Amino acid sequence: MGLTSAMFTGLTGLNSNQFRIDTVGDNIANINTTAFKASRANFENQLSLTLSNGTAPGDVLGGTNPLQIGLGSALGSVQRSFTPGAIETTGVPTDMAIEGSGFFIVNTPNDGQVYVRDGTFRLDANNRLVTADGYRVQGYGTDDNYSIVSGALTDLEIPLGTLSSARATSNVNLDGNLNASGTIATQGTVLASQAFEDISGGAATAGTLLTGLVDPATPGTALFAEGDVVTLQNVQKGGRQLPEQQFTVAAGSTLGDFATFLQDNLGINTDPAVGGTPGVRISDGSGGIAAGTLVVEGNPGTDNAIGIDLSAIRSSNGNFNTPFNFTQTQAANGESVYTSFIAYDSLGTPIQVDVTMVLASKSNAGNVWRFYAESRDDTDVSPVLGTTGTLTFDNDGRLAAVTGNSIQIDRADTGAVNPMQIELNFDHVTGLTTAGSGVVMTTQDGFATGSLTSFAVGNNGVITGTFSNGLTRPLGQVALATFTNPEGLIARANNLYVVGPNSGAAVISTPGTMGAGTLAAGALELSNVDLTREFIGLITASTGFSAAGRVISTSNELLNELLLIAR
Repeated sequence: MGLTSAMFTGLTGLNSNQFRIDTVGDNIANINTTAFKASRANFENQLSLTLSNGTAPGDVLGGTNPLQIGLGSALGSVQRSFTPGAIETTGVPTDMAIEGSGFFIVNTPNDGQVYVRDGTFRLDANNRLVTADGYRVQGYGTDDNYSIVSGALTDLEIPLGTLSSARATSNVNLDGNLNASGTIATQGTVLASQAFEDISGGAATAGTLLTGLVDPATPGTALFAEGDVVTLQNVQKGGRQLPEQQFTVAAGSTLGDFATFLQDNLGINTDPAVGGTPGVRISDGSGGIAAGTLVVEGNPGTDNAIGIDLSAIRSSNGNFNTPFNFTQTQAANGESVYTSFIAYDSLGTPIQVDVTMVLASKSNAGNVWRFYAESRDDTDVSPVLGTTGTLTFDNDGRLAAVTGNSIQIDRADTGAVNPMQIELNFDHVTGLTTAGSGVVMTTQDGFATGSLTSFAVGNNGVITGTFSNGLTRPLGQVALATFTNPEGLIARANNLYVVGPNSGAAVISTPGTMGAGTLAAGALELSNVDLTREFIGLITASTGFSAAGRVISTSNELLNELLLIAR
């Protein structure tokens, strides 16, 4: 060992401190890099030249320590600090920061799944959530019912403007009052047409063909021919004009067929609990009504009153364009109230539901109201929605019991869930005398079709979309990865990390679980570089570098002195 060895020892100092300067320079250069993690160069001494191992204490002499001369320093490790950086709010909905030890998972073409702390994400042209370099962010998608599907990771998508969603109405809340002092409804409208005959002059029956139906005022001439179209165009119910409907006369069409058509489109409920004989029938001559007469009997209550004037039913037959001449023989009576509301099927199609409530009875225990529900959007032949229901109020006007408040609407051949089921909630309807009758729909839980307009990411990583109809739905959930030893990860360009031999395998979870931490949406993690510490490190590294250089220069001077002595 000599001066030459001292020069090489100084060289190790130059190399070691150069590594530290490189590390400090990298930290300072990345002070504004999103989620950058600072590194620290750690030195260790190299092998020492052992001149003596020392001696143990004896009886006379004490022990001596080892006699060793070091041979310089070397880079022992470069340790990356994964302490969290500060969180900066950006307001950009696709930006995310992890408040914990997890890593985002992204998919790359060459390395497959890699990991990143940088949450600077954006949406690409296919509405996929990607990094600034286009790598697809991984997470969990949803099924057709918008439930998060855990298991295999998938590319996260946020299809703004293209995804549509609707929700079928299942609950409707009604509010209002039903006047307890009103008149009990005891009868419905009764309308009677002229008495018809068949072509042979006998009284018409339900089986009489329309092509053989005769008005006695024009004997021997049928009112209809095959192909004629009969239109209901100005029929009234409770003062409301009903939608226009048409009946086409076929070769086998009978008066009974037309009676059924008329009954269905008038929305007459034939529930036996109503009482009477509601419906449309052909008189057999009993009850003082001439045989062959078309009789219309509506449901009780003034809001169920039916009006059919001469022009309400018209035929395309030019000879008999107003074939039915109805006369009212009985008026509907009784306290009643009508309300309607819009519900939505599973495809978001608006469905109008009409509800008429009629005072059915009074007693010392309270009052009973009967309600009738119908919908012209029901795909069944009749708009009547099942049987009637009842509301029973105690003598304090409070609702005591409800029956028949579950209604079904037929949606066959529409593509929607069939049948559509709705529960009517009357809990906020009272039966007092201090106010008139009036009931309205206050809320319903269905939504029309809407498109995805915005989204937000929760701290649990769930991406919730908001649709133009006000509906919110989960669109997916961001996945995170954790590692037993994150310092064992291998850093790559573009802020990426890949699994290293000493990092341990990735443990996949979701924010808020498995120690991965939670997400801060609309925010980014800053670098954890401490500039003050880096400047101090730069000073000490440069000082160490200079000092090591002096060792080399001093050794060189001494060698020169030896050469001078040799001369």
